[in-house]
Amino acid sequence: MAKVITQLTFDDIVKENMQEFDMSVEDAVQDAVQQFESQGVNLSNIIQDVSIYSGDGAVDTVHPVVEAIQRLSLLASNDSSNAAAALPDLDVVRDECNIDLSHRCLAGNNQAYPTLIKLLKKFSGDAPVMKSLLQSLCALINGQPDLLDEEGSALLVQLLSDFKDNVELLVLVVRLIRLFCVKHEGNRQNFVGKDLIKLLAGLLQSQQTNAELVREVCFALRVLTFDDDIRVPFGKAHEHAKMIVTEGDALKAILKICEVYADNVSVLGELFLTLGSLVVRNEFCEEVLHLGGVQFVLQAFEKNIPDKTIVRQALVTLRALAGSDKVKVAVMKQRGIELAVAAIVKHDSISAIAEGACATLAALTLRNPAHCNKVIECRGHEAVVQAMKIHPKNASVQKQACMILRNLVARTREHGPAILELGAEPLLNQAAANHKECGDEAKAALRDLGCAVHLKELWTGQKGSIQY
Repeated sequence: MAKVITQLTFDDIVKENMQEFDMSVEDAVQDAVQQFESQGVNLSNIIQDVSIYSGDGAVDTVHPVVEAIQRLSLLASNDSSNAAAALPDLDVVRDECNIDLSHRCLAGNNQAYPTLIKLLKKFSGDAPVMKSLLQSLCALINGQPDLLDEEGSALLVQLLSDFKDNVELLVLVVRLIRLFCVKHEGNRQNFVGKDLIKLLAGLLQSQQTNAELVREVCFALRVLTFDDDIRVPFGKAHEHAKMIVTEGDALKAILKICEVYADNVSVLGELFLTLGSLVVRNEFCEEVLHLGGVQFVLQAFEKNIPDKTIVRQALVTLRALAGSDKVKVAVMKQRGIELAVAAIVKHDSISAIAEGACATLAALTLRNPAHCNKVIECRGHEAVVQAMKIHPKNASVQKQACMILRNLVARTREHGPAILELGAEPLLNQAAANHKECGDEAKAALRDLGCAVHLKELWTGQKGSIQY
């Protein structure tokens, strides 16, 4: 993990460069950057603006975001303060934090979070100020979820109930909760422990006609199923997905809302992605099938196939649903294989669609010879090989393509010659050579195609025995 330093440490080195080595401001900052980067320090949290330094290297002025926070802190402590007086400084905090992570870190290190939380509690009845406060917090927290404390989490959950009649503020509260949960397993579990899932599921059902809120709630539910915090060896992504389905009855609610937004691909895409993140068990996939969800996804897929965004999102959902054998059969019967092949051909230059389509086809053909025959009949093998040629540097495309080619011949060896005629063998060897993560899949495909494969013997049992 890369090392980090504080803004003060960086400023001290700039000052030293200017005073001890008589450097200009520009050279002093550049040299400081080079010094720290050569030591493996991550400077993404450091402001490197030469305008903040004076001629002797000292920080010339207080940074605008720090000044704004200082004024807001006084406002929060003043019992007779006017809520509207906070708006100009809240604008400064929001705009500065939106610049980049370094500005957000500077604000966070200067007590921006506790100050804004105090103001949230103080001016909870003033809608315009609350809107500005929530926007500023969203800007501050983006990439800094560690700032959350117990007081803040309890307050945000309470605001979901307090603002039930103000959709604009509800959207911001849900967005803020979602930002706190990204890459932070502790915060996710904290919010789930406060019945966040039931609250969000309730909003999804009661506010289904508000497109912006539906999108935010779907995104927040999806984030609860993430496993993206590298500091935690074992998260609760699967448990959260199960709770969302069983306690929030989310599958039925999402599919019902899909019908409301059948012609709105922006909202439909969020619904599809959320649906795909929740079907973590075989019975969940079959429930979606029973409720007509598979048919709906395929119809939306076919209707909007020129739209690259909804096509990618539909493919992600279909891949997840194909974890069930019953769903695989239903997808095949409803022309899902033809649509996946058509997506690769239609959007051949878009790697995300090539990856999604290959992954979907790989899931549909796993241990299913009849589906393999259908892919060959639709000339899907040609589309997959072509995708490997178009996206040679994309490891994800190469890996998924290797998997589908292997599935096509694992139980139906007669398809091998047709695939090899397209030049698959050198492409598979190239994928294994260029992308370490593709090695096993490429070698498995080569083996089942009857090609020569070099296998490395990792352990021969020599040079000692196992110690107990």
